[in-house]
This record gives sequence, structure tokens and C-alpha cells, in this order.
Amino acid sequence: MPQIPIMINGLPGGVTTVITDHALKDPRVRVLPYSLTGPEIDVDRHTVGDTDLELIKPADREPRIREIIGSYRNFISVDFTHPQAVNDNADFYCRHGLPFVMGTTGGDRDQLARTVTESSICAVIAPNMAKQIVGFQAMMDYAATTFDNLFSGYTLTVQESHQAGKADTSGTAKAVVDCFNRMGVDFPMDAIQMERDPAVQREQWGVPEAYLSGHGWHTYRLISPDRTVVFEFKHNVNGRDIYAGGTLDAVVFLNRKLAVGERGSVYTMIDVLRG
Repeated sequence: MPQIPIMINGLPGGVTTVITDHALKDPRVRVLPYSLTGPEIDVDRHTVGDTDLELIKPADREPRIREIIGSYRNFISVDFTHPQAVNDNADFYCRHGLPFVMGTTGGDRDQLARTVTESSICAVIAPNMAKQIVGFQAMMDYAATTFDNLFSGYTLTVQESHQAGKADTSGTAKAVVDCFNRMGVDFPMDAIQMERDPAVQREQWGVPEAYLSGHGWHTYRLISPDRTVVFEFKHNVNGRDIYAGGTLDAVVFLNRKLAVGERGSVYTMIDVLRG
């Protein structure tokens, strides 16, 4: 099977570096030696393993992407950049006919989907690329769809902890909260408790020192109206390796959809798991 060419954008970010490292070892894909990066990055190149990659800043991306497309033609973009760049990056990909896998959270998600559906490309867009966590989300979505008002009257608290560099509220936490709300809970998204202080994470949460710079801990706690019943759901991820496998599976899934002529479609990681 021919390798799928991919361009991984967001270097030298931590999660992007981990995904690039995995991709370089994955026989299904071939990593192009370029990565779109932010205007604040003050270096022009980044090395992952033995591979040197050119970092392309926003001011240079239009002429450079035309050259890259001219050289490589069809490739899939993988986006783990910054929440503030989500919609602009999607516009860029669609304008240049570049199908993409979007793991970046934040931005206007409805507009993000519309940008793709009104374009000539397809994309996989998901707030979480970890297959096991996506499976948990699928179970929650099944419960929300099947059991209306299952937790009606219950009080919900949600706590999530990520590395200090994560700017926005966890997209996974928001997706799970949406499921609980559909099951009868009344919980506003802005009530999600975010923790980004490494000292608090280490001393109060118990996050291992080695993973303060890369983790995702989530706890959802439901208490019955009379406070006699408690349900607690928890998923704690240390490190970023878990996201790489799902991301690369999403690339393969998207490549199959493109091969059969799909256009203007938005897929989720649940679609990837089912596929």
C-alpha cells in the first residue's frame, strides 16, 4: 500500500512533536518536511528524531504552500496548532484544497464545520484523538440518545487539568458535559473547573512531576437530589502518546474517503472508530 503523504502543522508544540515522532515510524504515512507554525515562533527549523523540518510562519505560508502543493500534489494536513488559529487554518486548508485532520480545540466549531461542508475537501474534526476516550464519549452519547433525563435533578461538577500551555477549556470535557445535559442535568459549560497551575496539579491533584507539562485529567461527579447517590466518571491521561495512534488512524480513514470521491464531508473520531 502506498504511503500517505502528510504535513503535520503546529511544530514545535509538544503534542505535535509526539505525533510527528510516531508518524515518522508509521509505515502507513510519509511526513513532509514542513510544518505551519505560529507568528510567535522564533526559529525556522525543528528536528524530530533524525528528521529536520522547515517551520513556516503565517506571513510566508501562501507562497510556500503553493510550492509544496506543486511538489507533492495530494497530501493530508494534520492540525495541532492553537485555538485562536482554528478557523483561519480551516479557511486556508479549504481554499487550497487540502483535506485535513483537525485535533486542535477551540474556535467557532459550527463555522469550522460549515467551512468544510461548503468546500471541495473532507476533514476529520475531533476535540480528542485518543481512541479509548473517544470510545467513552461514544458510550456517553449512546446513553444521552437512549435514556432521556436519566440524571434529571442530579448535580454535576466537572474538573479538568491540563498543562499550563493549554489555553482553552477541554473540548472533551465540553462534549461529555453536553451528553450529561441531554440526560437531564442543567450544567453550563462555563462551570467546568479548569486547572493550569503546575503547583496545584502536583500538590493537590497528584499529577506526576514528569507529566505536568503534558497531561489531561478529567473527573465528572454526579450527586442525586437527596445526596444519597454519587456517580463518578474519571479518565486521566499522562503524556501525549495516546493521541498519536488515533490521529494516524484518522489520516488513513480520511484517505479512504477521498479515494472514493467523498467531498464536503466532516467526520468525527467516532466515524473513524466505526470505519
